Amino acid sequence: MTKKTTIYDIAEKLGITAATVSRALNGNPKISEATRQLVSDTAKEMNYEQNKLALALKSGKSYNVGVIVPRIDSNFFASVIRGIEEELYPKGYHVIICQTHDQKSLEIENINSLLNAQVDGILMSISNSGPEENQSFDRLIKKNVPLIFFDRKKEIEGVSSVTIDDFKGGYQATQHLIDQGCRRIAHLSNNRKIEIFKNRYLGYKQAIIDNGLEFDESLVIETTSRVAEGSKSTKVLLDMETPPDAIFSSSDFVALGAIQEIKSRGLKIPEDICVVGFANEPFTRFMELSITSVDQSPVEMGRIAAQVFMEEVNKSKKIKTQKQVVLTPELMIRKSSLKSEVIAH
Repeated sequence: MTKKTTIYDIAEKLGITAATVSRALNGNPKISEATRQLVSDTAKEMNYEQNKLALALKSGKSYNVGVIVPRIDSNFFASVIRGIEEELYPKGYHVIICQTHDQKSLEIENINSLLNAQVDGILMSISNSGPEENQSFDRLIKKNVPLIFFDRKKEIEGVSSVTIDDFKGGYQATQHLIDQGCRRIAHLSNNRKIEIFKNRYLGYKQAIIDNGLEFDESLVIETTSRVAEGSKSTKVLLDMETPPDAIFSSSDFVALGAIQEIKSRGLKIPEDICVVGFANEPFTRFMELSITSVDQSPVEMGRIAAQVFMEEVNKSKKIKTQKQVVLTPELMIRKSSLKSEVIAH
């Protein structure tokens, strides 16, 4: 069995103390750059591997961070994770990714598993279902484990968050449809107990009112973020005595389902009915009928969430701060809502 290289072996080869080798490998500023580089090169040459567990015990940090998302098969959440990784990897952190499938029970299991793994913090977007409870979050706070929400959040004192202005995104999308000449605009919402979906709905409603149009609650359907549900909900809308001339969806996947149902009836988009989604998933711009959608800057959201985590993990545990970062949404106007005879704003 091959003997593992130790700091004593490196010290012997270089004619320096083991303590100097340890300090050099850990980036101690008291060690000169030349010595740090020499020790690093020698360690690589001798195939030395640092004992991560020993380092964690010594520093009180595991250099692991948990990231909890509803699902990873979404470009939005995958892009947020990419932003988190790009920010944390260069700082020596590793990311442990968990998904809840929008189930509260799995969310609780994920939090407990990450706590048992001694992560240095958790960045998460909350699940979309289950009873309201803060027990798992309270456990994090009591253990002084930094918790940062992104996209979907809960209002918990002392917990930071990074979101976009969902109200503004909903308002922009609806205003754009009104500018295109639409007057009977439907909204395919999601669970409005979740703040982001509630705010998108409120932005939609306010734009309707501000433009002097009649707000009709029957044009609002609450659904889930699935293509099949978008098609099912749109069927209800199109079967109305006076169907809508536009649909604003809180999800791109639901918008895609809406488009499928509209096309199946021989209606034209955007001539007969305009469609706008939310999230700016990649398929929205690559389809033959590209879909207008609200961009959420997911990579930037991930980077900022990671930066907020770094601020919290490096501060004194006695200092409690709460940061709420709100990013500005951008409406990406495409074929599904752009009527040729109307100039887009």
